[in-house]
Amino acid sequence: MRLTLHTDYALRTLIYLGIHTDRLTSIREVAQVYGISENHLVKIIHRLGQAGFVETIRGRNGGLKLGRPAATIVLGDVVRHTEEDMALVSCMQPVAADGRTACILADACRLRGVLGEALGSFIGVMDRYTLGECPIFCV
Repeated sequence: MRLTLHTDYALRTLIYLGIHTDRLTSIREVAQVYGISENHLVKIIHRLGQAGFVETIRGRNGGLKLGRPAATIVLGDVVRHTEEDMALVSCMQPVAADGRTACILADACRLRGVLGEALGSFIGVMDRYTLGECPIFCV
């Protein structure tokens, strides 16, 4: 499994904000630290803000900060919120409106169940950690 850059940057942004809780941080600052596009980061911040992970303060003295204490931000929740599609393979995608699946072997294949179990384990591990613990092992 590979997380999208959107999720990668979202996690990095939250870690950075979690380290700098003593002040507001700008999008420009985060973008420069990680060498990413400010325009792309704006979209990520918007999505994180919608979920309450980040609070944005407008105006001359505005900036970004965590939307709630780092100890209450579960990493699995961030991944679930930022990943558009958690399907590891096409047959794990939802059934189409016409009832068809993306794979002709879907009814007989056991791989889907194995991959689902693996994905569940991955998310389960992410659910065991909060952003409050992350700076300890992410810095």
